[in-house]
Amino acid sequence: MRERSRPRGRREAGGGRSAGGAASPRRERRAAPAAGDGRRPAMEEGAADLRQRKKQNCTESDKMAPEERNKENSKLGRSPKYMLIQRFAKLFFGCLAAVTSGMMYAVYLSTYHERKFWFSSRQELEREITFQGDSAIYYSFYKELLKAPSFERGVYELTHNNKTVSLKTINAVQQMTLYPELIASVLYQASGSEEVIEPVYFYIGIVFGLQGIYVTALFVTSWVMSGTWLAGMLTVAWFIINRTDTTRIDYSIPSRENWALPYFACQVAALTGYLKKNLNCSAEKFCYLLVSASTYTFMMMWEYSHYLLFVQAVSLFLLDSFSLAQTEKVHEVYKIYLFSLFLGYLLQFENSALLVSPLLSLVAALMFSKCLQMNMKKGTFLSRLLKIMYIYLVLTITVTLNFLLKMFVPHKENEHLLKFIEVKLGLNTTKTKYLWTPYVCMLAAFGVCSPELWMTLFKWLRLKAVHPILLALILSMAVPTIIGFSLWKEFLPRIMTELSELQEFYDPDTVELMTWIKRQAPVAAVFAGSPQLMGVIKLCTGWMVSSLPLYNDDDLLKRNENIYQIYSKRSAEDIYKILTSYKANFLIIEDSICNEVGPVRGCRVKDLLDIANGHVVCEEGDSYAYSKYGRFCHEIKMNYSPYVNYFTRVYWNRSYFVYKINTVISFQS
Repeated sequence: MRERSRPRGRREAGGGRSAGGAASPRRERRAAPAAGDGRRPAMEEGAADLRQRKKQNCTESDKMAPEERNKENSKLGRSPKYMLIQRFAKLFFGCLAAVTSGMMYAVYLSTYHERKFWFSSRQELEREITFQGDSAIYYSFYKELLKAPSFERGVYELTHNNKTVSLKTINAVQQMTLYPELIASVLYQASGSEEVIEPVYFYIGIVFGLQGIYVTALFVTSWVMSGTWLAGMLTVAWFIINRTDTTRIDYSIPSRENWALPYFACQVAALTGYLKKNLNCSAEKFCYLLVSASTYTFMMMWEYSHYLLFVQAVSLFLLDSFSLAQTEKVHEVYKIYLFSLFLGYLLQFENSALLVSPLLSLVAALMFSKCLQMNMKKGTFLSRLLKIMYIYLVLTITVTLNFLLKMFVPHKENEHLLKFIEVKLGLNTTKTKYLWTPYVCMLAAFGVCSPELWMTLFKWLRLKAVHPILLALILSMAVPTIIGFSLWKEFLPRIMTELSELQEFYDPDTVELMTWIKRQAPVAAVFAGSPQLMGVIKLCTGWMVSSLPLYNDDDLLKRNENIYQIYSKRSAEDIYKILTSYKANFLIIEDSICNEVGPVRGCRVKDLLDIANGHVVCEEGDSYAYSKYGRFCHEIKMNYSPYVNYFTRVYWNRSYFVYKINTVISFQS
């Protein structure tokens, strides 16, 4: 009955193919049991059908797109040559606008940085002081790579580093994700830039260039989504206006986010293009390769990257579940995730955090559920039940698999890292705005510039006075133009004023401290103090320190907690025992921490230490710090026993007090 109900032309075409000896796949599968070969496994059939559909979709999209465009052009009375020129002009000017936006943003960042720090007119020591905290550590390892006799030797010294933290050998490449510094040092030496540009300018120039690529990728994503590069221009404008919320480049140039997020933006742009329908084969392959390369690079640049990719994978899973994206393409992206995780695990020194990441558990659950669907016969009760319970099944497998992996894979550091992230986000959720604000700008521009969204709005409002299509086209051009001119008029003068102002970063006390250390301290000396200051000391002097501003290592975190006790209400003997246990020779007290006056009482460093040590007494709703010892950082400045027995002041200025830790203790009255 089915063969009779088909059109004659299709039946004859099928018969022609059979007569020619190339039977259709459907008839081959039906004839296979009769020939006694046995039924092929359902998995192979599903894979063959999937490959055949992809090839058919690819060839059909290549053939159908020109035919549909030619029909459309013939109706409008336009020649194909005219339309080709129009499309080329649109593509050319759009790409030119995207690249120009990225270059101008990179130049803007460079100019602003120069105006803020007077970088070109400062000495090397003053330039290095502008790197604070973990940024100083990142740049210090970049300097060490350039000083090494060879790149291989430099990498070996970083992976077996025993000259940074006392009594500890660390793999700095693994613990601090130093792949950006490895790449930057290779580019600097391979390009022959030693005689052309200073290392610091080359380093920050790469970061500023990546920020330009970031802006270009956002431009392209908004353009692909809306179909007009006006959306890209609007995205860039909103991104720059909200720069304090869209990037952390002002606070920490070498931070991992500034290296990694541009690659994620490129991945989002390529993924947006890859998921579009009616995409020709060449563009689809290019987008697929770009998604693969940018996903892996993003994962190598930032230790938190797999959490962001997990959110993206959940979004793709929901799009696939509600049939808003092509299933075949979505599962190809899942394979990219798996490949990136596997390769990242191997090249990141068997990083266990990737094995217990929720991304791996989710993707494995999705692939397993897909395998179950392909192995089940269509139309059966189980297949229908699986289709209904698909989301629940995926979530259940994901949670179970992640729980099992955490049971059998040692991941103490990753577990502590998650706790740190939870506490950090709980204290201040605005610190993560730079992750999602750029995409809010992009989606807002897409909503304003997309004719399809305007048409959907008019259909929902049932507007009949004006033709919806015509009005949508007019508004999708007029509204962004009006917004663009208003932004230009209001914010361009502010930006130009910001660039023309000569700010000044002046920290003479820190410069004097670093100069004293380099001139007076022994080469083998070990310094103790706050982790942020230790990072600057390591960069500017190269001396060994007792702690680092790292939060993904249990031992380093314990060191930080113990050394911070110099700002608590502990005895001189307790502090002496803590410092000598890490072989420290010098102690640095920062007046800004010791005499900190925070806006909220209870959130200062010394308040947190009092709470942790149990030195806080609550009476009638008020809390008071109480201990039989005074605050160490205050008492040591008084120069009386027993503090002078353990510590000897050797240097001080308005901000820092340096004490030598005595090796021989003499108790004098």
